[in-house]
Amino acid sequence: MPIFHSRWTTVAGLRTHDRFCTASPGLPVVFVHGLAVSHRYLLPTARALAGRHPVLVPDLPGFGRSDKPPAAWDVTRHGDHLGAWLDTLGLGPVCLAGHSFGAEVVARLAADRPALVAGLVLAGPTADPVARSRSGLIRRFLVDMLVEAPAQAPMIARDALQAGLWRVLATVDHSVRNRIEDDLARLPVRPLILGGELDPIAPLRWRASVTSATGGVAITIPRAAHNVMTTSGRRSADAIAGFLSMGTRRAVPDRSVISPVVPRP
Repeated sequence: MPIFHSRWTTVAGLRTHDRFCTASPGLPVVFVHGLAVSHRYLLPTARALAGRHPVLVPDLPGFGRSDKPPAAWDVTRHGDHLGAWLDTLGLGPVCLAGHSFGAEVVARLAADRPALVAGLVLAGPTADPVARSRSGLIRRFLVDMLVEAPAQAPMIARDALQAGLWRVLATVDHSVRNRIEDDLARLPVRPLILGGELDPIAPLRWRASVTSATGGVAITIPRAAHNVMTTSGRRSADAIAGFLSMGTRRAVPDRSVISPVVPRP
């Protein structure tokens, strides 16, 4: 099994934690977590991919083991910090793989700094315009809890408590105020749109719209809900590796490519 290490990198005065395994050659893949959580829930996919690509899984400021700024950051500040973190490490171009709110962050960074990006994965991207309000998004998170694998609940609860309820709610507000569509129109590469068959937060209809808007490739993981990178790590990693092997750069998106769902095991 690939060995992951922890480190802290000071960026703009904030100690930023990440877990990394760079033993494999190839394009580095940087996983970016969603709101209320940390790097931990992305490790199943990161570990499954580490034998094929270098992988890095940072904690966004305010979450996990990274320093906690006094205010919750919006998408722009997180994207700027992520870019500065990559600069500090001397990394780029990379594949950015963001989940949920993390998909918003990586879409913003890719749009603002295209030279940093050679690949892009938007997994369960938020926020669907149909539920783009604090109450709408929270309701969908509650519905998702009914279809998620219960074993992950203690980890997610610990991460949310560590971040603080006020920060989680403030980040929800930042998410629903963000128009990800504006960034999707400026992406320098075609993305992989990854999601679970049962995901009520970023449902198939919304993911199809994102795919159409970006000329991307859509892959749906059967029987998975929103936390597809936690519960379906191997299949998510296979989807990412296969997508990157196809090549991702496209100057102007020209059509929607909807791939078949990943076969049931």
